[in-house]
Amino acid sequence: MKTIYFPEPFRIKSVEPLRMLTREERERKIAEAGYNVFSLASRDVYIDLLTDSGTGAMSVDQWAGVMVGDESYAGAECYYRVQETAKRIFGLPYVQLVHQGRAAEKVLLPVLLQGKKYAISNMHFDTTRAHVELAGARAIDCVVPEALDTTAYYDFKGNMDTARLEQYIKELGAENIGVIIMTITNNSAGGQPVSVENIRKTREIAHAHGIPFMIDAARYAENAYFVHKREPEFADSTIEEIVKATFEDADCFTMSAKKDAIVNMGGLIGCRNREIFELVKQRCISFEGFITYGGMSGRDIEALARGLKEGIDENYLRYRIGQMEYLAARLDEAGIPYQSPVGGHAVFVDAKKLLPHIPYYEFPAQALAIELYKEAGIRACDIGSFMLGNDPDTGKQLEAEFEFTRLAIPRRVYTQSHLDVIADALENIKERAGRIRGYRIVEEPPILRHFTAKLLPL
Repeated sequence: MKTIYFPEPFRIKSVEPLRMLTREERERKIAEAGYNVFSLASRDVYIDLLTDSGTGAMSVDQWAGVMVGDESYAGAECYYRVQETAKRIFGLPYVQLVHQGRAAEKVLLPVLLQGKKYAISNMHFDTTRAHVELAGARAIDCVVPEALDTTAYYDFKGNMDTARLEQYIKELGAENIGVIIMTITNNSAGGQPVSVENIRKTREIAHAHGIPFMIDAARYAENAYFVHKREPEFADSTIEEIVKATFEDADCFTMSAKKDAIVNMGGLIGCRNREIFELVKQRCISFEGFITYGGMSGRDIEALARGLKEGIDENYLRYRIGQMEYLAARLDEAGIPYQSPVGGHAVFVDAKKLLPHIPYYEFPAQALAIELYKEAGIRACDIGSFMLGNDPDTGKQLEAEFEFTRLAIPRRVYTQSHLDVIADALENIKERAGRIRGYRIVEEPPILRHFTAKLLPL
């Protein structure tokens, strides 16, 4: 086996012990959890790939920042450091702290969608879709068709289908569309990157029709690294230069800082328009707390200010993406299908291809996630029809474009040996894939059901 390995640009200074339950114990635990991996206790998980959000390991510099975080209610020093850093990196004049990404969506999206019927995105992620619907609008996905073929190589599978976008605007009416959202990287399409060229074209279309253009910036640094490697215009650019080009003329952004800023808690809203920003500040005070702390402790704000800088370090990003490439290479050798080329924060196993006998309404990606936990104590999650949920108007189960089981790799946490355990587990599951059965839902909330729903095996 050829080893593709990008060594860690750090050394390990502190460790956290893990434990492995027996197969019998794991089967009992997942049954007690209602066959929902979100309901598992972390102590019962060996390798946790549920999400890369807030699960990364902070650096010594970030931990040092925790000790100097200013806990003042108003005007804390760390607030000004975040402001300075974020404005320099993203280039937008107004920045608001919130406690995480979905809080940013809760604050900003109702402002943009007031009196509007639709939001269009390259692909909405789960919380974005939920907040669009909570604001009374409907979410429309518009990813390029190349993304739908998980086996074919395409540099930027996360791109917006700009021709279809223009058609949607024509059919729906620009006056009915509250916002056009570019998600970078495109999580629901498999963590796939978006080119700066596509961002520029989408922004031009939005502005030509008087529609605000917003970036969901959770993984902006990973996207910039892919642009650096794949888009010729930026081959000689720094990551920070690419980020500046990415956000140029964007009207606003939301960001979960729990991803590319490598912190356990935090989020940002960026605005170019002063009037919109004033509304954001008012809503922040109602939902998050005073504007200079935005629902966060001073120590978390200080760690965020430092993490924003660390997240755009090219040596770190080379290692980060290299972990995905290594795991993907192992899956290639085993003939396990995934969204190819591999994305930035996770490997998205194609459960539709691995378990073709399980229909979408029996949730193949959720079935594979459950098998991974039974096999090796690995917690992954469904990015498919189980997550997509029911049509908000008819109540009928929607069929997702993809049935992915996402293996989200926390930043600076797991080693190459852990990645080998994941690959070996999937190989074992592939050998008995035909005997795996689907699941049915026995209890579910109306929105974001995948977090708390209960299931039973068929």
